[in-house]
Amino acid sequence: MPILNRIAEFHPELTAWRQDLHAHPEIAFEEVRTSGIVAERLRQFGCDAVHTGIAGTGVVGVIRGQGDGDRAIGLRADMDALPIEEATGLPYASTVPGKMHACGHDGHTTMLLGAARYLAETRNFSGTVYLIFQPAEEAGGGGNVMVQEGLFERFPMERVFGMHNWPGAPAGSFLWRDGPVMAATANLRATITGKGAHGAMPHQGNDPIVIASQIVTALQSVVARNVEPVEAGVITIGHIQGGDTWNVIPQSVTLRGTARWFKPEVGDLLEEKFTSLVTGIATAFGAAAEAVFERGYPAVVNDPESTLLARQAALAVAGEARVVEMPRPTMGGEDFSYMLNAKTGNYIMLGAGRGPADPQVHHPRYDFNDAVLPIGASYWAMLVEQQLPRG
Repeated sequence: MPILNRIAEFHPELTAWRQDLHAHPEIAFEEVRTSGIVAERLRQFGCDAVHTGIAGTGVVGVIRGQGDGDRAIGLRADMDALPIEEATGLPYASTVPGKMHACGHDGHTTMLLGAARYLAETRNFSGTVYLIFQPAEEAGGGGNVMVQEGLFERFPMERVFGMHNWPGAPAGSFLWRDGPVMAATANLRATITGKGAHGAMPHQGNDPIVIASQIVTALQSVVARNVEPVEAGVITIGHIQGGDTWNVIPQSVTLRGTARWFKPEVGDLLEEKFTSLVTGIATAFGAAAEAVFERGYPAVVNDPESTLLARQAALAVAGEARVVEMPRPTMGGEDFSYMLNAKTGNYIMLGAGRGPADPQVHHPRYDFNDAVLPIGASYWAMLVEQQLPRG
């Protein structure tokens, strides 16, 4: 394939770029160095325009093809890292304590830069491609901020496309899906206030630890006995904090967790049940409780027509045997959902080739597989050339 061959020629450069980004991770809305490098490279490649400062550290590059075509599409990559202490021991491991690229956004940024270099060189298309480098996917909803700041008004496009590396799938394969792909999210918090006492004299207090335990157990029935079995929902309590020593009943206990769903009505149900169980059980025990159901990212839902276009580009790059339907959506969340709520588009997965026993994303030993860099870049380029063909 011409695209694969051309991009393969600068695969070593892509690898160097990716590993440099990996060594210098920046978390949500702090991507100053990263966005500076992105903007500088886009200018070096000869992009027609480079816009910075969108959502603080966001960048949009503009490449116009040959001819008078007025059609346009957008390609999006995320740039931010995670607040995780890296444990890979790699030569290019994070140089920033407590921060690392544990989700592969260093690879996402690099693949879109590779596509930008190719597209600016060849311009074998008619129309305009917008290269969207987004901050703060992991926290802060940078995608939503870009939309709110007029991304699609400033850069009018027919469709917008996203891509994420997918550990566990064969390296260089693509996984597609119509409809829901990733879940809507919410952060859960509950504070139960009872009455502290000596651990040997529990009758003199009202133990919030016992009450919190009842709440955690009851929450496990929300999905199992309230959500229709063919639908999907999750409530997980991942943090319990209360008390300081062995023999003292604390005054209060705090619970934190997450909820996930696809259909809005399921999200409404989870919120209602979480709130009523927390407050109701606490009241039944004679205690007070505050329940907070803080909604985060909406569900990522693919448009069928855009998914077909994404599949066609993936097939041209990887071949039929390596382009497969996702067997089911994932309960992970993604703020590309904000862009898909505002603009028709698709979100596809690129196999990263890690096995089940290998570190997965959000793990302190995860590292993006550099072997797939030219494949992802080729997918972006093929997407443009297929959708914006020269007349």
